[in-house]
Amino acid sequence: VLRVYKAAVQQTLDILFLPEGREFLTSTDAVSRDSADRTIIAWDFQSAAKISNQIFHERYTCPSLTLHPNESVFVAQTNGNYMALFSAQRPYRINKKKRYEGHKVEGFAVGCEFSPDGTVLVTGSSDGKVFFYNYHTARIIRTLSAHKEASVSAIFHPVLPSLLATCNWAGEIKIWQ
Repeated sequence: VLRVYKAAVQQTLDILFLPEGREFLTSTDAVSRDSADRTIIAWDFQSAAKISNQIFHERYTCPSLTLHPNESVFVAQTNGNYMALFSAQRPYRINKKKRYEGHKVEGFAVGCEFSPDGTVLVTGSSDGKVFFYNYHTARIIRTLSAHKEASVSAIFHPVLPSLLATCNWAGEIKIWQ
């Protein structure tokens, strides 16, 4: 172990290194009788210091974070049934004009990912579907009925971008072209 970072929360749900590796983000969830702290924390890789824990101000947990392959932005999947777009540079502001809506999360740890060229954002859905969004317009461009159980992940093949792998809550994995 080289370093240990302590968020003082119950759960860290996802980790995302930012370009150049000097900083990374974590999605956290801490619920107690008196309060709920669901946030995205920015960390300094070298010092283990928190840079910011005021990135996401809504009441939803973010089970998944993904970085755009070409632009300095990232997306957070929320349990509010939408994906939020953020700047990947300080101060990590949310884009209030662009949200990717239409899929359902409903408490599942549903992942999201950009296509290798960054033009498409894909996510699973609790109803077993996979949603494809146009990155620039935030509109749904295609819906795929992929599984009978919740579709918790959809990921593009890194070398063959016309292939997509999906998996569901029950453990089934499918490859699509």
